[in-house]
Amino acid sequence: MEKSVWTVKGGRVLGPAPFLIAGIVNVTPDSFFDGGAHPDRESGTAHALALAAQGADILDVGGESTRPYAPPVSEAEELARVVPVIRELAGAATGCALSVDTYKAGVAAAALEAGADIVNDVSAFAFEPELLDVVAQYKPGYVLMHSLGRPEEMQNAPCYGDVVGEIMAFFEERITVLIKAGLPEDRIVLDPGVGFGKLLKHNLEILRGIERFRSLGLPVYMGLSNKTVWQGLLGLAVSERGNATQIGTALTAARGAFIHRVHDVKLTRQTLTIVQEIA
Repeated sequence: MEKSVWTVKGGRVLGPAPFLIAGIVNVTPDSFFDGGAHPDRESGTAHALALAAQGADILDVGGESTRPYAPPVSEAEELARVVPVIRELAGAATGCALSVDTYKAGVAAAALEAGADIVNDVSAFAFEPELLDVVAQYKPGYVLMHSLGRPEEMQNAPCYGDVVGEIMAFFEERITVLIKAGLPEDRIVLDPGVGFGKLLKHNLEILRGIERFRSLGLPVYMGLSNKTVWQGLLGLAVSERGNATQIGTALTAARGAFIHRVHDVKLTRQTLTIVQEIA
């Protein structure tokens, strides 16, 4: 595995490394995998610190579920969920970069003020165009993700001619807008959005096409952890998808994915260390 880097807020460079692991911190009642398990500042912070101890490089804190058909959350509620956790983690000296999983401009700005280094945006600044201004001002690391509409509608009969080609064209257009707005290119990583407005066949084409995304010259960020792609392919319930997640993570890492957003940091670090040694 070749080594890559990602520059985030303040010019901090993550890497060079063969891989980065982003641990998922859902401070939500309804996320598909662990919604309600860490619903407040104390439990969310404790979970994040546990993921840091397991070897996370990034802690990705979210206060609104973006699973298919999830209802939206008000900005005030999302702020109340994520900012206290990020503030606590910023003072905890974990060594991890801090990420906020949001598409809201106000939440992103408050989280960046509280200590976040990265904005993980499922909308590619389409839901709230003001987010582009926030990103241009703070210059954080930015996860540019492809989604076919909002969570409450994205799985309503998604259709593509060439899913990889269409996502690549989308990335090229959005990258140009981000750079023109003032975000340095080295801040951007690309998430093709597995499960976000895609059927099983589309998700599998994406996973087979990692090398094509890498041809755009930016790191690839993957979110496969316990997703419904494994239900569609193997008929697995949420609690049964851990093994599939690890195999998918290993294969996408071998194809060049650099950042892996996961629930189980400990197992993923084992998996990626093996890939590093033999791929």
